[in-house]
Amino acid sequence: MEVRGFVDSFDEARGVGVVTSEEGESLGFHCVDIADGTRTILVGARVRARRSVGRLGHDELVTIEKL
Repeated sequence: MEVRGFVDSFDEARGVGVVTSEEGESLGFHCVDIADGTRTILVGARVRARRSVGRLGHDELVTIEKL
């Protein structure tokens, strides 16, 4: 399922962040899932991503693309 939203927070040292969807849901992501390979993204960036079940059984975002 595709999710659109914006980067609400990103901790570059840990490589994790949170996207707030257009529906207001907060979903986590890891820097290795940023599609352009940069492993960094600016807070406030508009993105689209795919929702997936992560290793710990929680929903998270993968294939994160900047819009």
